Amino acid sequence: MIRVVVADDNFLAREGITRALSMIDDVELVGVCDDLESTLRTVADTSPDVVLTDIRMPPTNTDEGLQVAARLRETQPGIGVILLSQHAQPSYVLELFDDSPERRGYLLKERLRSHQELGIALRHVVDGSSYVDPAIVTPLLQARPHTHLDRLTPREREILGLIAQGASNSAIAEAAGVTKRAVERHINAIFQKLELTDDTTTNRRVKAALTYLAEAHVGGPGASPSGDR
Repeated sequence: MIRVVVADDNFLAREGITRALSMIDDVELVGVCDDLESTLRTVADTSPDVVLTDIRMPPTNTDEGLQVAARLRETQPGIGVILLSQHAQPSYVLELFDDSPERRGYLLKERLRSHQELGIALRHVVDGSSYVDPAIVTPLLQARPHTHLDRLTPREREILGLIAQGASNSAIAEAAGVTKRAVERHINAIFQKLELTDDTTTNRRVKAALTYLAEAHVGGPGASPSGDR
């Protein structure tokens, strides 16, 4: 069973989320919260597999969902977090994935009409991968309508897939059977071929992963689903 905590300060939204969860056979709801403090307390008490949280909740109604994700990355990295939002906000996605996309997801609330879509997102995150709502990918990549994934060699595509799973350079080197220095060379080549040359290393890594996930969501050439390990 996938054990889930729901956090949203809107009563109707909570009801809709819990109703969608009840339609997924392998999901168990272990807590429902309406602010940052109660969410963190409930997570500590129940140790869920995933937290489904609104971005904005009391006490400040600004970025409490992101705060939950950041704190759990430090204290309980094995717990997944899926941000729920009314609107496609690229900046929130980039901040959510700033350290690593591993066990993180971003889902528009309108997707909750389909419990199948919610189930897919939950399973990706529980498996250690990431999930990005297809509707958010377009605004993230509008500045670069041509993603240039076809420029990558098979080895570079393999490494980009591992980046999209949140793997570190050391983990990539072990999985690919190459040296860490070779991984660094491949990653630099990926950045250049995807034209990610004018940003910090962290943001380039996140944008490269999102590019890969975007191709997977739309069935691009050679791309595998974002949850594949």
